Formats: sequence, C-alpha cells, structure tokens
Amino acid sequence: VEEDIATMSRDGLRVIGVARARFAEEDLPLDQHDFEFEFLGLVGFADPVRQDVPAAVAECYTAGIRVVVITGDYPGTALDVARRIGLRGGDRCMTGPEIDRMDDAELGARMGDVNVFARVVPGQKLRIVEALKARGEVVAMTGDGVNDAPALKAAHIGIAMGARGTDVAREASDLVLLDDDFSSIERAVRSGRRIYDNLRKAMAYIVAVHVPIAGMSLIPVLFKRDLVLMPVQIAFLELVIDPACSIVFEGQREEPGIMNRPPRRVSDPLLGRRVLLFSLVQGLAALAIVAMVWGFSLAAAEAADEAAVARTLAFATLVFTNLGLIVANRSWTGTLVHDLRSGGRALWLVMGGALLFLALVLYVPALRELFRFSRPGAPALLACAAAGLAGLGLFEAIKAAWFRQGRALG
Repeated sequence: VEEDIATMSRDGLRVIGVARARFAEEDLPLDQHDFEFEFLGLVGFADPVRQDVPAAVAECYTAGIRVVVITGDYPGTALDVARRIGLRGGDRCMTGPEIDRMDDAELGARMGDVNVFARVVPGQKLRIVEALKARGEVVAMTGDGVNDAPALKAAHIGIAMGARGTDVAREASDLVLLDDDFSSIERAVRSGRRIYDNLRKAMAYIVAVHVPIAGMSLIPVLFKRDLVLMPVQIAFLELVIDPACSIVFEGQREEPGIMNRPPRRVSDPLLGRRVLLFSLVQGLAALAIVAMVWGFSLAAAEAADEAAVARTLAFATLVFTNLGLIVANRSWTGTLVHDLRSGGRALWLVMGGALLFLALVLYVPALRELFRFSRPGAPALLACAAAGLAGLGLFEAIKAAWFRQGRALG
C-alpha cells in the first residue's frame, strides 16, 4: 500500500484511503477507532496546475521574488507540483515531522535551500513563516482555511482565497484573491511597483518645482528688489502642481522592465537620498533659468516698469519650466519623445489648462492688474517659452545622467 501511495503521489495525485466498517449495535462507539475497518483501496484525485501559473512563477523569479510551496500533501505530490510549475530547488522537500525535530535556529538555517514543504500542519506553517521573517525576508503567505489564519496573520502580507477561502482566513489577511489565481499575485506586485514608482515621481516633482518657487521668493529680498512672487501667483502655480500630482503622475504607465528589478529593501525610504538629490538638482536648474530671465528682464526693461516686466517674464518662465518638470518626471527611463507620445489625455489637459490660465492672467486687464503683471510682447513671451524648452532639455539630460549611469530606480 505504501508503495502504491508513493507511486500515485509522484504522479501528482492527492491520495485518500477508503475503508468501511459494519456495526449492528444501537449505540455508536464514542471513537471511530472502535470500529473494525475493512480496507477497500486508494483513491487518487488530480488537481491540475492552472496553465498560467508556470509563467507567473517565472515572472516572480525575474522580479526577484522567491516562491515556496507549503502543503499538507505527500512529498511526492508536492515535488510533482513543484516540477510542473517550474519551481527552483523543487527537487528537495522537507516534511512536517522533520520540522518538528528541529529547533528554530536549525530550521532558519535550512530555509535558504529548501523551497518545498510537505505533510505540514498549521503550526508548522507558522514556524516556517517566522523562520523566513527571522532571515530578514519579506513574506507573503497564501491560505484558505481556518487553520491557516495564524500563519496569514504572522506574514508581512497575508493573502486569502476569495472564492473558497473561509471568513476567518479573509479576516486574518491583508489581501484577498477574488479569482483564487496565483497569477493575480504577480499582477498585484506589478501594479504595486507602478503605484510606488508614481508616488516617488510625484514627490520628486513636488520637491523640484518648489525649489524655484522658494528661490524666486528669496532672491529679490536678498538683492533688495521688488518681490517676484505674490501670494496670488503662488496660488496660481499650485493650481498646476496639484492636478499634475493627482492626475498626471497617478495615471502614469509602468516603467519598462518594472518586473526585472530586485525588490527594494524594507528599510528604504519612499524618497531616498538619490531621488531627493535628483529633485534638488532639477529644481536648482529650473531656478537658475528663471533667475537668469528675471535678471535679464531687469537689465533690459525701462526703470519705470522694470519690476512689473521682470515679474511677468520670470513668472511666465516659471510656468514653462514647471511644465517641463512634469514632462521630464513622468518617466525616469524613457526619452523625451517617448514621454510626449505616451502622455495621455491627462498630461495634455494639465498643460493646456496651465497655458490657458497663463494667457488669461497676462492678457485680461483685470487679472493682469490683480497679478501685478505688465502686458508682454510676443518676442518676450517666446523667449520665456524658449527658456522653458531649454529647461526641459536640461531636465532630460539630468535624468539621463542620473538613471542611466548605474543609479537604479529601485
């Protein structure tokens, strides 16, 4: 019988023994072992692997994610499943009784080279999760039963089955797979990386765009000149900055090769030193462009209206460089042509709205007076736009040097 069980399990079948017992008394025994069973045979159930699981497992490996199989089935069944899904290290198996004979230190030492665990009970699943966490690994655990709840709760990310999972398992989990499909986990990782990237891009843009705003609020004071940015002008800029963060960056597509990166460390901050420095460099470049336009405007304008002219042209340049920062930071690996071609409706709506508002405050007399602007001529405004385009080229050069010379996105 044991040989038959081993043969069936090696074929990937789940094996159940079938027996019967006869009992003629009125009162049934308190324990099932009081029956005299007659063994009838073995039944094997095939539980085929979904067609998309091997590809999802391969994608996880590409993304630097280790996949581990933990099951209550026989070792032969577990190893056959591991082979069919393309599990690395799927030729070695550790059983529940072996786990019980190990202390926590010994079990932790074995976690590095064993990816298949069979004949495992719920308490041993919890020990496996704790051993992986003790090694510094980020653990996501899937489960569907009541007995899986402790391990689901102990994992960094508990993932319950939505269709066949129990209420207890779902309550103990952080995520629920509505379709009970392993490939959904890979898609969730992909989506999570895209969202994380877009949050970093939005934060980097916010830091970069506020450098010239802060600089142009401070520089005129240091040089004892009239203020360039009034509160109403800063409010105008925020009307561009906020939609850019909430619409443009939020809906940005994933970076090419997003699943080819290794996972980031848990200790990595959302806005690390590299990204923060990158943002500051971009912001300082924008500040330099706006300050140069402001300085040239002061030198070229007539004394009577030099403050209004310089304020107008500096503000227009700041709007153009702001739009350049939006375009440049949408993708940290794509080229300018790629950024513009994949912009989507949100990018063009934000840019079009910003340019429309700029035209209104420059050429509607009531608004122009409110903003303390002068009416710019076409050559001056084109010069501001050219400065903004030069800024965009500079931002793209900074981006290329930063993220294509060994500075990884993750």
